[in-house]
Amino acid sequence: MPEEVQEPDKGRRRWAGLAVLAISLGLVVLDGTIVGVSLPVIIQDLGLSLTDAEWVNSLYSVVFAALLLTAGRLGDRFGRRNTLLIGILLFGGGSVLAALSGGAASLIAARAVQGVGGALILPSTLSTVNATFRGKDRAVAFGVWGAVMSGAAALGPLLGGLLTKYASWHWIFLVNVPIGLVLIAATLLLVDDTRGDADPGRDLLGPVLAAVGFGALVFGLIEGSNLGWWSPESELRLGSFTWGLDVPVSAAPVALLVGAVFIAVFVAYERRRGARGKVRILDTSLFAIPSFAWGNLTAGLVAVGEFALVFVLPLYLTTTLGLDTLGAGLVLVTMALGAFFAGASARHVAAALGAARVVILGLALEVVGAAATGLLVLLELGSWWVAATMLVYGVGVGLASAQVTSLVLGDVPVEESGSGSAVQSTVRQIGSALGAALGGTVLTSALGTHVLQQATPDDFARASSWAVWAAAAALAIGLFSSLRLKASVGSRRNGSPADQPDPDGAGVGTLRG
Repeated sequence: MPEEVQEPDKGRRRWAGLAVLAISLGLVVLDGTIVGVSLPVIIQDLGLSLTDAEWVNSLYSVVFAALLLTAGRLGDRFGRRNTLLIGILLFGGGSVLAALSGGAASLIAARAVQGVGGALILPSTLSTVNATFRGKDRAVAFGVWGAVMSGAAALGPLLGGLLTKYASWHWIFLVNVPIGLVLIAATLLLVDDTRGDADPGRDLLGPVLAAVGFGALVFGLIEGSNLGWWSPESELRLGSFTWGLDVPVSAAPVALLVGAVFIAVFVAYERRRGARGKVRILDTSLFAIPSFAWGNLTAGLVAVGEFALVFVLPLYLTTTLGLDTLGAGLVLVTMALGAFFAGASARHVAAALGAARVVILGLALEVVGAAATGLLVLLELGSWWVAATMLVYGVGVGLASAQVTSLVLGDVPVEESGSGSAVQSTVRQIGSALGAALGGTVLTSALGTHVLQQATPDDFARASSWAVWAAAAALAIGLFSSLRLKASVGSRRNGSPADQPDPDGAGVGTLRG
């Protein structure tokens, strides 16, 4: 059945509703950038290990990605406004739990709750915008949307530094509570409910296979340096179960193998459901479109590099250079500001050079910025040198990210644009989780310890440089992928391209699930 769309109001109400929806998603974006700069203080206050800190950053993205493909279906079935309200409640509740956490386990669990809330917020808000606005109004709505998203990302490091320095790290989570309460009231008053098709089909096993697969991969990456990459170096305790030192193989490589197997089974299962005409959360046939496949690989690698840097650099700036959280936030905000202003001008640059060339240019700047940052970190040069290279990196992010979405969805038929958008959002969230895991894994492996306080400033600088260069290597692979993306643009499958991709690639249409 076609999507049921309510007739948009002609007055101010729907534009006020757009503000509510944009701020709701901005809250999720803010949470992704506000935590990193406060991690050094959280580590010290709660006695976290570096492995614990990786989980604080990564589990949010893992849960987010695992639920994102199915969350849209909940909105289609039960109403997007209802799903949004539940998402805000869960996100706010997780924020309270995070603020009250007294140790690693409770904080990590709270971040998982936030991930569930975020996964419900994103598709319900974007699908509501898509259902409410049409024609030129839709273009304006997505322009406002992109500006709010970029602004929230830029505000995160600075706000995190301010709150942590002048209040406490607890407030980086508590700030979500009053905003969430206002958003709940505003949603009830200003946002109309919309629903998608009423297809009763469900894919219950697919999300489980995907969650186990990607969760196991992230577990193996994060815990490898702690448990041992092959032979066991420490015990793994899960309740009454213990993976001891007498076992021939560490749990980490086993987890990596399990993750790979589950992901392969997930892909095969989704392909089989598609061949039988059943509902599935992943339309595997989309990856037969070269631009879609290469574009998603590029976007995923951009996320890997970005979140590896966001995890490592705050720790370096505070541990080696001795900055406080506000100082670290001011350094990192240059990256977000570069992305914001470059993203705003990317459309004009693309008009002159072409979108594919802009993506390549952006990735090249990211590689140069990240590699140069690694050298500065190794030499322990001043923080504003790091800010300068991060500005270059941020400009690259803005150029590449602003155009890769349109290229990914450009050859996708209109009727499948919602599914394509959802896949791209999921790929980016998976890249975020893997990026934090990669940065933390290289850092702890190079340090030889999981306890931040045991590392000298010089040792931490050396280890951080390797982690930053690992991020640069991921971005270099992304640069190669963008070259293949340029070569594949225009290899259309049946149907016309999606003419209204959302600015974030997060799924403006009905998400399949």
